[in-house]
Amino acid sequence: MSRVLAADPALRFSAPREYAKVLRDAHHATLSGAPDPAFAPSLLESWKRSLALGINPEQHRPIHRHEVAEARALGQGHRLAAVVPALTQLLADESATGRHLLIVTDHRGEVLWRLGSGSALRQADSLEFVEGADWSEAGIGTNAISEALITGSAAQLFSAEHLVRTHHEWACTAAPIRDPFTGGLLGVLDVSGPIDSVTPDSLRMVRCGVRLAEELLRSAGAVAGGPAAAVGQSGPGGRPATTLYLRLLGDRPTAELDGGRTVPVTLRRAEILALLASRSQGWSAEELAYQLHGEDGAPATIRIEMHRIRASLGPVIEANPYRFAESVRVLSDLGTVRDHLRNGQLARALAAYPGRLLNRSVNLAVELMRDELNEAIAASVRASGDAELIARWCASDMGSDDTAAAAALAKAAGRGDPRFQLANARIKRIDRELGG
Repeated sequence: MSRVLAADPALRFSAPREYAKVLRDAHHATLSGAPDPAFAPSLLESWKRSLALGINPEQHRPIHRHEVAEARALGQGHRLAAVVPALTQLLADESATGRHLLIVTDHRGEVLWRLGSGSALRQADSLEFVEGADWSEAGIGTNAISEALITGSAAQLFSAEHLVRTHHEWACTAAPIRDPFTGGLLGVLDVSGPIDSVTPDSLRMVRCGVRLAEELLRSAGAVAGGPAAAVGQSGPGGRPATTLYLRLLGDRPTAELDGGRTVPVTLRRAEILALLASRSQGWSAEELAYQLHGEDGAPATIRIEMHRIRASLGPVIEANPYRFAESVRVLSDLGTVRDHLRNGQLARALAAYPGRLLNRSVNLAVELMRDELNEAIAASVRASGDAELIARWCASDMGSDDTAAAAALAKAAGRGDPRFQLANARIKRIDRELGG
């Protein structure tokens, strides 16, 4: 019976208590070493990352970046302060019988606003779900806010889809709010409440809230003088934000700054920049030292490298934790390829993929990111059935040993196409090499 329930997430709305019990059993089985199909692979990957960061699923408390009063003061000066009243009218329920919370975080997942009934706020207090708390993956483990930060998309987590057991009575729906002019992440909108308070409309309403917030930000930017004015609000002294473009694909990493200045980047510093770009909530010196050097890593080494990066690129990185400064708009060739894949623009993704991520790096974290991107492109190309795209992939350094792609090319091309013989010859060559 449990497998039937676990295979039908719609039961979170029609039979939430029963479905939550199934998920709790699946949670226990998965953490005991027997992964349950109730959980998507992407969710399990988030669990793994959270556990690697030291999150205790039995009784974990969030990191607190600021005291409640300090976080509220930060919220007053944040760009999203202008849209919180409208979001409150749309999504909050501060009546005596209100059951859910409206949460707005900054771009790192720190809670800046929390609105709801007295009862809902007290329930949240028991989890330290308060202003100043870090609700990112590193702060509290897998939850809807952390998923929105990691994926850049809306997310809904129900009961034991949360890693930490004390969150299993909650259902959370979250989506990122972006700068309408630059696309940069400003924060996350979240609606959280007891598991029986979530409805099929929860995700739609949160998405509506995000659209409302972004439209209000767009209108405010237009009144202030257009996109340049809106971008400039996040820069120091009112100046427009700096754009940093990272070229991380291939053998020669570089960084390009406003004005077209190109700065060569050493492999080690490119690895650091790639790691910084991979996680919005940032890294401590200890975490980066471990990622780059293993058990022998020293935080002092990371601090020296950060000093050198700032010396060559300027003040693009903030500390405690290390992350890109809010005034910096970070773009990369890696991000371009991922965006094309997400938008289903496979030909563009292939054209923008000249080489593997930091091809000379032997760092494990970089290798995992490299393999993830390469396999995403390979799988997409193979599944396309487009002989031209598959042939281009097989002719590239990245796809030259992809026997599955060669087989897909032979099937897509047909016996009358010269590419059929090319594909067959490639398969035979690879088989000979593998055979000795």
